[in-house]
Amino acid sequence: MTPADRENAVAEWQALLDEAGELTPEVVQRIMRIHDGRGRHAIEAVSEGRVKQYRDFTVVVGYEDEYIVEEGGCTCKDAEYNLDPGDPTDQCWHALAVAIAERVGTVDHHDMWYSEVREFL
Repeated sequence: MTPADRENAVAEWQALLDEAGELTPEVVQRIMRIHDGRGRHAIEAVSEGRVKQYRDFTVVVGYEDEYIVEEGGCTCKDAEYNLDPGDPTDQCWHALAVAIAERVGTVDHHDMWYSEVREFL
């Protein structure tokens, strides 16, 4: 898949998800086809309510830690080492989870600062 094809495919699943407002089988298949395992992990995180919005950050609860996602970027090692910085569609599963959760309205909102939460962890 060329970068342009990939970008179009991502835009298509995002548009379908915006329209449906929920994870339909068609959207899930498209996400999985484009993003493979990262897509599967993202969908699991969304369905398990692990995307959290605080006053200062959006956070995805991962398997070993919590990861801050801002403007499509993430603090995880996958984003740091494995993704192509020149390809905006190449995202870690945490960033994908945020994109999905925002479109289906399942972001868990907390009226507090994430820095306050981190003090307890």
